[in-house]
Order: sequence, then C-alpha cells, then structure tokens
Amino acid sequence: MEIVKLRHPYKSEEIPVGDCVLVLGFFDGVHRGHQEVINTGKKIAKEKNLKLAVMTFNQHPAIVFQQVQSKPIQYLSTLKQKEERMSELGVDLLYEVAFTSSFAALSPQEFVDQYIVGLHAKVAVSGFDYNFGKDQTADAENLPNYAKERFEVVIVAKKTEEHETEKISSSRIRRLLSEGRLDEANHLLGYIYEISGTVIHGEARGRKLGYPTANIQVPDDMKLPKEGVYVNEIQIGDQWYPAMGSIGHNDTFGTNRMLTVEINILDFNEEIYGEKVKVRWYHMLRGQVAFESVEGLIQQLEIDEKATREYFKG
Repeated sequence: MEIVKLRHPYKSEEIPVGDCVLVLGFFDGVHRGHQEVINTGKKIAKEKNLKLAVMTFNQHPAIVFQQVQSKPIQYLSTLKQKEERMSELGVDLLYEVAFTSSFAALSPQEFVDQYIVGLHAKVAVSGFDYNFGKDQTADAENLPNYAKERFEVVIVAKKTEEHETEKISSSRIRRLLSEGRLDEANHLLGYIYEISGTVIHGEARGRKLGYPTANIQVPDDMKLPKEGVYVNEIQIGDQWYPAMGSIGHNDTFGTNRMLTVEINILDFNEEIYGEKVKVRWYHMLRGQVAFESVEGLIQQLEIDEKATREYFKG
C-alpha cells in the first residue's frame, strides 16, 4: 500500500498518476461500518480495474473547530493503526490529508475539485453521513451536484446490527468502551480493540504481590476502556502473550493516585522496559475495588488469573 501525505495546498506532482476509486471518511477505528464502505469501493475498483484509494485525515476535524474548554478527542486508533487496517483491507493508495484551518476553509466545490477530481477519482464512495466543505456544511446527498458528472458517486447506507436502528459508529464504540462492554465493542469493531504504548517503570508493587506487571505508557489521546480488570493479550516483538490487565488508580494503596495501565503477563518473567508493545482488550472481568487489605487483593488476583486462563481455554 502506498501512503501519500498531503498538506493544503498540495502540488499536482504529489498525486500518483492513474485513475482510482476514492473512498472518503475519517475512519477512526476502521470499524465494521467503515469496512462496509471500503469494501464497497474495493468491489467497484475490481470491476472497473482501477486502484482503490482512501482519503482520511491526520487528525480529527474537531481539533480545528473545537473550543479550548471542549473535551479532548480520544481516538480508537492511531494513524499507524489506521494504516495497518487499511493495508489489511486491500487498499492500494492511502491519502493522509493534514486537517488544518486552511484545508477546512475550502468551499464544498473547492474540496470536490481539488480533493476528488484532483486525486483522479472516477468513482467517489462515502458513507451516508459524510460531510465536507467549509464548516462541513455539504453532505453526501449533495455530492452529485458538485461532481458535475465528472465522476460517479456511490453512497453506502447506514450499517446496523440485526433488529437495531442505531448505526455502527465510532462514538457508539467509545461509549461501550467507557461502560466496560468490551465484547459488544469488539463485535462492532470486527476485531479485538487494541492500544499501543511503551513499557515504563512503575512502583514494582505487583512484583511484591506475586503479580508483576508491565506498566504501559499510553498516548493521552487514545481511548481507554472503563477502569477495571480485563482479559488481555500483549505483543512483545513479534509474539503475543496471554495476560490480564488493570486500568485504575490502585485505590487499595491510597487516594488521589495517577491512572495506570498495568499488564500481568501469564507465565512470563523477562525485563521489557522500553519495549514498544500492543495490548488487546478482550473482556472485562470486574470493576476496580479498593480492598481493605493486601491479602484480600491477592485473593482476588488469584481469582482473576484463573478466570483469565479459563477465558483463553474457552
């Protein structure tokens, strides 16, 4: 997959030659709704013998529009993770456009002329709720008017679960993660939710309890599941290991403590400080509890470990 990073205004020689089917969207998390849109474009590209291109942004559009006091954006995927998902889906060409104030100021017609026609699209594919142009005032239904018969427009309908009306969306998945409903979130994603981070030194308290943990430093703008104890896997190098993880403040040992992400790797006893790792979040075992004694905490950790091993057996 070729990746082309564009900053407005781009130069025409930055655009690869050849016509394409261009799929439009931000695609945070590249969930099953997004996959439906991309796969629609892939099918058309195959039928027309064209390259499959996707255009996304380097950051959420809300970064440009939001006020200082607004809630910070929390992503379901880093740009790197998004690239990996796109490659797995068979995308030939990924455009990563820097979403800046100058790009956001483009009128709907300027956006279409420069970022659809200008990218040699013969077919533009988007979800039903795609917006574009200054203040994102134009929507997918308006796109044929701006196309002026220079390219075909294909709009993909809302994707829902059977017997449901709520669409599969990034905001819905964030809500499920906040509620600790990992099984449902993973189902809507179409894969196991994953975060990346670096192993750093912690307080080494887990080692004293008999449950040594890898403390993971996670980017501030990544969405973490609800505080609790989870069934996980962690990738170190090229190998995945079963693990149980904790997101919380270690309230058993005091109040007003920092939020930490700690992973106890089953049957593993190596130093991995400084390693860049990936962590998959399979299932929530329980919420966080402030135990009255260290002994009570250890007993619960034994129960959690047993449940984690049984999960992977099952």
